Amino acid sequence: MTRGEPTTATGRRGLAIIGGGKIGEALLSGLVRRGGADGLLVVERSPERAAELTGRYGVPAVELAEAAARARVLLLAVKPQDIDALLGLVAGHVDEGHLVVSVAAGVPTARIEAALPSGVPVVRVMPNTPALVDEGMSVLSAGAHAGEQDLDEAEALLAAVGQVRRVPEAQQDAVTALSGSGPAYFFYLVEAMVDAGILLGLPRALAADLIVQTALGAAVMMRDSGEHPVQLREAVSSPGGTTIAAIRELERHGVRAALMAAIEAAHARSVELGRDGA
Repeated sequence: MTRGEPTTATGRRGLAIIGGGKIGEALLSGLVRRGGADGLLVVERSPERAAELTGRYGVPAVELAEAAARARVLLLAVKPQDIDALLGLVAGHVDEGHLVVSVAAGVPTARIEAALPSGVPVVRVMPNTPALVDEGMSVLSAGAHAGEQDLDEAEALLAAVGQVRRVPEAQQDAVTALSGSGPAYFFYLVEAMVDAGILLGLPRALAADLIVQTALGAAVMMRDSGEHPVQLREAVSSPGGTTIAAIRELERHGVRAALMAAIEAAHARSVELGRDGA
């Protein structure tokens, strides 16, 4: 499926990204890299930001009403705290011929459907920011009125910026905590490791190069080797060596438990954001 398909009886085609923040731009940039700007629109309430996105990607910035009139797919890329206000504006411009895709963290499809005209198909997606470099992880779930074709259409769009998986909506808060917020956990870990390198006397730039390449190589090994992370870790941990000494300190300081608690906290916050008025 190309981005311009399907064209509805109303003549709508393509995609409008509503919200030009970090995740909206991440998706926009990936889609432009893969297929050009044809069939893409962006809606952004800040005129300065709209002009910036248009200049950077060659995508027209339009008002919401025009976007809904021209685009088949409306991708709601706003913060969960802003979703209700946006839905109030969108509701008067959508019908069953649209597909509404939401990337608002924690917001269930039932809440979106309740704000829109009856029968409008809604797909909930949890992407993440590595979509900026075409290495995103997007996980989608169907609402009550979204069928297989709607899921296929959403998946085809998101596949332009990385991997895509489908899950029951009940699992989306866990997905948000794990992969949606996940890049920040890795950045935090890399930051600490770079600081450790500086503490040990390495220049910051060299420490950063060492850690970033090590992180990249480790990720590719996990993806391609078929081995469990425990096996890969044990292969580096020689008896009485430096690595096992470091692992002992990580365990002594409760790093594993702290990380699990952090992800549980992210899950709880996702659930909270999904409630009306959160």
